[in-house]
Amino acid sequence: MLKRLCITLALCLAGAASAQDSRLERLDTGDDGRGWEAVGRLDIGGHGFCTGALIAPGVVLTAAHCLYDRDTGAQVDHERIEFLAGWRNGRASAYRWVRRAVIHPSYDYSGTMTADRVRHDVALLELHHPIRNTQVVPFQTDSHPIKGQKIGVVSYARGRSDAPSLQQVCDVMARQQGMLVTSCDVDFGASGAPIFSFQDGQARIVSVVSAMADLKGQKVSLAAPLDGPLQDLMALLDSSATEGAPKHMFTTGAARDTGAKFAKP
Repeated sequence: MLKRLCITLALCLAGAASAQDSRLERLDTGDDGRGWEAVGRLDIGGHGFCTGALIAPGVVLTAAHCLYDRDTGAQVDHERIEFLAGWRNGRASAYRWVRRAVIHPSYDYSGTMTADRVRHDVALLELHHPIRNTQVVPFQTDSHPIKGQKIGVVSYARGRSDAPSLQQVCDVMARQQGMLVTSCDVDFGASGAPIFSFQDGQARIVSVVSAMADLKGQKVSLAAPLDGPLQDLMALLDSSATEGAPKHMFTTGAARDTGAKFAKP
C-alpha cells in the first residue's frame, strides 16, 4: 500500500480532512488559546518556521527535518532557533532560545522519503532556560493511537502563522510500516505539530506531523509515532547533558488539567 503514497517532505503540508473531520479553528484570543500555550512556533534561523510543543519545562518536541536547511541540506545552527510559546498576534506567553538539539539517530535527512524516514522524524530541543510560567504547562505524551481512533492537532502554518489553529477531530486512517497515516488538516509550517489523543478528556501528545501524501486522490498527513523514538531521544538528551545538570522530567503519566477546549467527539 505504501507504493500508492506519493510522499512529500513537509515544512509542512497541504492536507485535506475527510468529510467527518472538524474544521480548523483559529485560536485568536486568550480564551480560545487557554490550555494550548505549550504549543508554540519555532522560528528556524530566518529560514522559515515549524511547530513545536513543550513536554517538559525546558524541552520542546518537534520534527527532525525542521532542523535542516531545505536548500543546502545542512543542519541549522540550533542556537538560531527560537521557541515562541503560545505565539498569537505578535505576542508569546514565553520566548526561549534553543541551547541544544537532539535528533533521532536513525533519522536521515539526506535520504529519500520513505516510511523509515517518517517514523524517525522526531527531535527534542533543550531550551536555554526552562519555562516556569503557570500558563504554559507541558503536555503529557502517550503511546501511539490505533486505526480509527479520533485525534486532533494544533499547528501554525502558511497563511496562519500568527496564531495557532486547532482541529479537534481527525482520524488515524492507518498505521503502515511504523508511521501513522491521518486525515489531519495541515499545511506548510505545521511540521512538528503535536497530534493529540484525548482519552478521558485529557489531551496527550501521541505523534508529530512529518509529511504529506496522496492516497488514491485524497490528501493525507503522515506522522511519526512517539513510542520508541521518544524514549531514545530522552535517553540521548539526558546522557549528553552537562555534568552536574539536572535530569529532565518528562510528563508521561500524571493528569494534566489545562482547561484546554478539547472536547470528546
